[in-house]
Amino acid sequence: MYLKGDKKLIHRWAFYDWANSVYSLVISTAVFPIYYETVTETDSGLVNFLGFEVNNTSLYTYALSLSFLIVAFISPLLSGIADYVGNKRTYMKFFCYFGSLSVMSLFFFKGVETLWVGILFSVLASIGFWGSLVFYNAYLPEVAYSDQQDEASALGFIYGYIGSVILLIFNLSMVMKPEWYGISDPGLAPRISFLTVGIWWMGFAQVTFRRLPYNLHNRKPDKDYIFKGYQELKKVINELKDRPVMLNFLTSFFLYSVGVQSIILLATIYGKTEIGLSTSSLILTIIVIQLVGILGAYLFSRLAKRIGNLTALKITIFIWTAASLSAYYLDKDDPNVQLKFYVISGFIGLVLGAIQTLSRSTYSKLLPEKTLDPTTYFSFFDVTEKIAIVWGTFIFGLAIAVTDSMRLSILLLCLFFVISFIILSMMKKTKYVK
Repeated sequence: MYLKGDKKLIHRWAFYDWANSVYSLVISTAVFPIYYETVTETDSGLVNFLGFEVNNTSLYTYALSLSFLIVAFISPLLSGIADYVGNKRTYMKFFCYFGSLSVMSLFFFKGVETLWVGILFSVLASIGFWGSLVFYNAYLPEVAYSDQQDEASALGFIYGYIGSVILLIFNLSMVMKPEWYGISDPGLAPRISFLTVGIWWMGFAQVTFRRLPYNLHNRKPDKDYIFKGYQELKKVINELKDRPVMLNFLTSFFLYSVGVQSIILLATIYGKTEIGLSTSSLILTIIVIQLVGILGAYLFSRLAKRIGNLTALKITIFIWTAASLSAYYLDKDDPNVQLKFYVISGFIGLVLGAIQTLSRSTYSKLLPEKTLDPTTYFSFFDVTEKIAIVWGTFIFGLAIAVTDSMRLSILLLCLFFVISFIILSMMKKTKYVK
């Protein structure tokens, strides 16, 4: 058994990003959104779902909002219970398997006639993915010391970028050249890619599960441990009231997460519908973002050591703001629009992994020293992010329904970035966060 701070344990923990990041890239960002837009496209832009006529893109964003709302509702309860009984790994496994099996079920989504399959299992897969991350993130202070957490967090994202790009390239070769694999039906290739994501996620997760510590504090739950979970949550809520620095950070984190997560989830749809980019151009853009993201996660983790986490975070927020504003002014009739989109995507890639890894490690450093309930604290971190995504995706869906355009949403996201920058600038520095 590895001890806290052991490099092998840190690598095994970080390897879960290698396993699950294929979901966030292939399903959330690349293949599935493009596939969904293609198979649900109609002349009017409306589809029938449960007896209601609704814009196909709005329906997808509402489904995402629902999934994140569910995760936000259940994760505090589950993480509180997991902290009390000491079985984070069990819950992490459950959500991992639940999510990967749901992803594989997307194989049966063939078009508008099976629209309910695509919506239902995309919601369930999202719940599985984000639910498992609650417990994965909470392991960080248990596997790495404070001075190791920036690099450990970055290592996870780097593993995730590399692993997800490898599977994405394989899936894209199958989607764009199905004849190489003896596939005659072009609609079958993306559905097979959904199967590969679930198998990859579940399979490589075993590397992490075999080494994560179990019941580190040797807790033995009472019969009423479910209600103890609520009590642990209440205790942490009360403690947060006396921790203004942590509340300040969570407020800023919420605001910039509205922008970051919404862009991650809906960028390809924006490029396809508003800019008019081809599928091949969008795919190339996604690969560029992932590759640049590897460099960004590494550079900003090193930069944080030199100038401090808060300053590094503010730099990433500034770049996100500039990139979003630039995307708003893109014109599909501009002959250089594709090149400009690539440049903007490059800057987004640079700060994509950076803002995620710095957010996770900064929050970990703000936890009370020697806390026995990091999962409960991290549930607030994850719930904050999920509620932010609910806001972001709902804003997108509502703006599309009202204006039949995504541009207004982009402008609103810029506002969230600006306010988050101001709040972070007012945050006081601590012993570990400067």
